[in-house]
Amino acid sequence: MFIGREKELQRLKELKSKSIASFVVVRGRRRIGKTRLINEFGKSFDKFYSFTGLAPDKKTTNQDQLDEFSRQMTRAFHTYVANFTDWSDAFFALSNQVQSGSILLLFDEISWIGSEDHTFLPKIKNLWDLYLKKNDKLIFIICGSVSSWIEKNIMQSTGFVGRISFTITLNELPLHVCRKFWPKNISAYEIFKVLAVTGGVPKYLEEIDPKKNAEDNIRRLCFTQGGLLVEEFEQIFSNTFLRNSEAYVEILNTLGNGAKTAQEIVASINALHKGRIYEYLEELSLAGFVTRDYTWDLKTGRDLKSSNFRLSDNYIRFYIKYIAKNLNKISRELYAHKSLTSLNEWDCIMGLQFENLVINNRQTLQKALDILPEEILNANPYFQNKTSKQNGCQIDYMLQTKHNCLYVCEIKYSKHPIGIEVIEEVQKKISALHLPKGMSCRAVLIHVNGVTKNLIEEDYFATIIDFSEMLN
Repeated sequence: MFIGREKELQRLKELKSKSIASFVVVRGRRRIGKTRLINEFGKSFDKFYSFTGLAPDKKTTNQDQLDEFSRQMTRAFHTYVANFTDWSDAFFALSNQVQSGSILLLFDEISWIGSEDHTFLPKIKNLWDLYLKKNDKLIFIICGSVSSWIEKNIMQSTGFVGRISFTITLNELPLHVCRKFWPKNISAYEIFKVLAVTGGVPKYLEEIDPKKNAEDNIRRLCFTQGGLLVEEFEQIFSNTFLRNSEAYVEILNTLGNGAKTAQEIVASINALHKGRIYEYLEELSLAGFVTRDYTWDLKTGRDLKSSNFRLSDNYIRFYIKYIAKNLNKISRELYAHKSLTSLNEWDCIMGLQFENLVINNRQTLQKALDILPEEILNANPYFQNKTSKQNGCQIDYMLQTKHNCLYVCEIKYSKHPIGIEVIEEVQKKISALHLPKGMSCRAVLIHVNGVTKNLIEEDYFATIIDFSEMLN
């Protein structure tokens, strides 16, 4: 079944109604469903041709990529194998096969195909200008997991200005779509435990066996030799970053226990990598693994320069905290029957994973709070630095509306129903806020395992949201 991506698929289908050819860019992290979306879109065409590059390897040359492209052309068009030595010749041969008719043409993992030839992208531009755009029923899609390469070489390139009709950046599936991977009688907490590991990554969710409980699925995927999520991390970094991945992994390890400023990250990593820290962080952000969260001025609602970097990919954190450290034991099947809750810092890490799931689905949260998008002045994880005039504080998620109101959201994971002690925690944060005159604060609690009757009777929170509501 093809689950989700209705909006993205509809936007792509709208391009077919145009009377001219379209040039589309699709990007997103590995396993996020880029090729699956395009394949689904391809069903509406008379002909769909897909070409992909060889995976990155130190020994792979540009000629190897050309030879592979030639072999794929032979299979697609039932022609003899051609010996291309230049991309211009290969693209001219390709253009002769797509001159007319309803055609979807895909270049998948574009950075793999062209990374070894500095003239590759200018020749892509010529392929479009001289040939492809002449077929008004053709849609040309370039797709890739190396979002930083696409951003630098295509999106920011003057050579492609005015040529790209539409760009799609695929993010994780929203929670209500993730819910469709389980039958209706599965509890929200059971689903949360799996999503705490997989996030909303479609390929990982497809690997779930809904007949098995969360613990069994996690053990099979993460703690069994050869499990998909045991091997996945190395694949991500060998395929996503076209350089030594050591610096990226070091940064991710630093962010494993919570968000940090760039200065804090610099202080904790190898001196060899410090000079390029912002470049690495930008590439991790474009890849979808890290998110930069800006705090803001409560008087104006405008972003400040201060920001934290947050590890926003649940699988990456789970791998760093639990899989990477135990690879040798996993290879000896010593974790095949281990109780997950016995793992070190389990509750703390589940708390961070829960925050990610809620923050990554902020639109669902805003809808649950009955706040219209046009009413929001700013919304993000919020922090206030300590100064001589104010205390410091950090809030899981906060919304500021144009009606001079703050919604202070406490995203609280617990194995047991949450009691009245959470009130003191939240009130301490609110009391530390340096609030402009006339501004109201409403406390919001988001939980996954229930709240006590005493907490409800205190009537402190303006809204209490059960995670199950976000799954609907």
